[in-house]
Formats: sequence, structure tokens, C-alpha cells
Amino acid sequence: MLRNAIIAVITLACAMLPAAAGGPEPVTREFRATAGGQLTLDLKAGGDVKISGNGGSAVVVTYELSCDPECDIAFDESKGGVKISTRFKEGRGKQHADIDLAIRVPRSFDVVIDSMGGDLSIDGVEGKFTGETKGGEITLHDVKGEAALTTMGGEIEVKDSTLDGRLKTMGGEVTLENVVGDVKGSSMGGAVRYKNVRLRDGRTASPERTGKGPGELSPESVQISTMGGEIEVDDAPEGADLHTMGGEISVKNARRFVRAKTMGGDIQIASVDGWVDATTMGGDVVVTVTGNGGDVTLSSMGGDMTLRVPRGFGMDLELEIAYTRNSSKDFRIAAPGALKPVVSPDWDYALGSPRKYIRMTGAVNGGGKKVKIATINGNITISE
Repeated sequence: MLRNAIIAVITLACAMLPAAAGGPEPVTREFRATAGGQLTLDLKAGGDVKISGNGGSAVVVTYELSCDPECDIAFDESKGGVKISTRFKEGRGKQHADIDLAIRVPRSFDVVIDSMGGDLSIDGVEGKFTGETKGGEITLHDVKGEAALTTMGGEIEVKDSTLDGRLKTMGGEVTLENVVGDVKGSSMGGAVRYKNVRLRDGRTASPERTGKGPGELSPESVQISTMGGEIEVDDAPEGADLHTMGGEISVKNARRFVRAKTMGGDIQIASVDGWVDATTMGGDVVVTVTGNGGDVTLSSMGGDMTLRVPRGFGMDLELEIAYTRNSSKDFRIAAPGALKPVVSPDWDYALGSPRKYIRMTGAVNGGGKKVKIATINGNITISE
């Protein structure tokens, strides 16, 4: 009997452990609201926020708080809206908070946020979304309206939405996919990627600093812009428009076109059936054209240029190597056909360091695609 009682007590205690270890129990509060109202979040203790549109006439808040030192949450119900505030009870010393807010609002509702840190997610809401979080991801899905949101550090993702405005992060990737509207995404330290993004006038939208190909850019084109860092693209069947302020660019397989620009780094395009415009301020460029190909423009302020083309590929060449007086001067142009390079007889003093030029122009394989390649203190090689 005693042994059975002890076993029962131990079993009960073990059963209670998960509940005790699981943290505070969720609390739910409900407030009357009307469409077109506003949810205001003043989160001085931070918190992860998930907001969803429910189509009803209430704001329903489910929250969990775990803070050190102790923190509290307050609700201020106003006409048609609700203000939610979190704060630490003590303002000094080390502070840590684990706060989760799940909020359901009417489908048409504005959101204003000022948070010391935490993720923000809005799903299925129509309205104006403004404010900032000091650190955390911003995710918008199935939203409609206008946004002016900032995170000091975290990724931003907008999908399946109709949106105007601007979203900014100081560090993290930005992704816009299946979006219509005059919205801009920007990052100070991460790649900005657009896929199937259209302006309200129907034109294909692009990240800042990328350019548009001559009639080639489509909503399905890969578009990436970053303030610094490598760009890698595995597959771009509808073309790629790529820009980095500093880093290598690599494309494994593309069709239609590749436009690539880096302020410093190598560019490698392993396969492209279309036109190419690749520019680096300092680095090597290697491009392999496949299929029917297209016009090719390659340039570098210092590096070797290598172009591989299909056998019998018709080209009209315009190739130029500039070499400076203090360089090795041992540079060469190698290309199919019987064209011969020509070296300028005099030094050119117009561009700073005195330089001479090695040039090759003319048709190869009967001519056809325009191939223009220029580099400084580097070699040019075209091979079939």
C-alpha cells in the first residue's frame, strides 16, 4: 500500500513537471473594435507579434510574458481600436523578456508599432502599417494597403500582397514575391530579391540599383541587389539582373539574358543562352555562351576576360586591352579566326596613367552577334 502511494506521488509529480517547466500560461483578452480602427503597439519590453485579420468586430489578444526583471502588459481601449503596451517594472540593470503576442483584428485595420525588439508578422489585413522594431524579422502575407516599416536588424519578406510604400532593414535580406504596388524594399547589409513584382501601372518592378534590360525583363526574372556580398544564382530561365557593391557574382545556368555588375570581384557565368552585359571594377570575368546566345558586353578595370562560345558562333568583335606604362605590358588577345591585334603606337595621357592599347576588330565566322570586351592590364581570350 505504502509503495503504491509513493509510486502514485512520483507519477503525479512527473506529470506536473512539463506544465511547470513550460512557462506562463497564455492569457486571452477580447476588445470590441470596428473595421478601419487602429492597433497601436508600444512595446518598451519588446515582443514577437503575430497579427491576423479575422473579418470580425473584435480585437482578440493572446499573450505570454516571461521577463527578468518583472514586466507587465497594459491595454487601452479606444473608439474602434486598441493600444497594447509592454514595459519593465524596473528601468535599470540587465533586462530580458520573452513576450509573445498573437492578435486577431478585423480585416480592415491599421497597425502602428514601436518595439524595442522582436519579430512582426501581419497576415490577411488591409490598412496602413507603420513603425519600427529595433531588431527582428518583418513578414507580410496577403496584405493590402500601405507600409512604412523598418527593422534595425532582420529579414523582410512580403508575399502575395498588394502594397505601396517602403520597407527597410539595416541588416538582412529582403524578399518581395507575387506583389503588386509601388512598394520598395531596401537593405543596408543584405540582398534585395524581387520575383513577380509589378508596379500599379503594370510595369515590372526592380530593386534599387539594378537596371532593366532592353525589353527583356519579365516578372519571373531573377533580380538581386545588395550593398555588399556575393551573389549566387543556380537557375535563371527568365534571365538575371544582378548588382552588388562589392563581391563575386556567380550564375550557373541562365537563359534570355544576364546583366551583372559588381564594384569589385570576379564574375562567372557558367552557361547563358542569351545576351550578356557584365561589368566589374576589378576582377576576372568568365562567360560561357550556349545555344543561339546573344550580344556580349564585358568590361573590367583590371582583370582577365574569358569568353567561350559554341563552335561556328558568328561574331562582330570589338576587343580592347589598355595597359599602363608601369604594368608588365605582356598582354594578349586570343580569338578564333585570322584577325590580328593592333597596338597603338603612342602613349595616351588623357586618362591619368599613360597607357597604350591592343585592339582587335572584325568579323568571325561570318559575323553576327556583337561582342564587345574591354579590360585594363589583363588578357582577353575567346574560344570555341
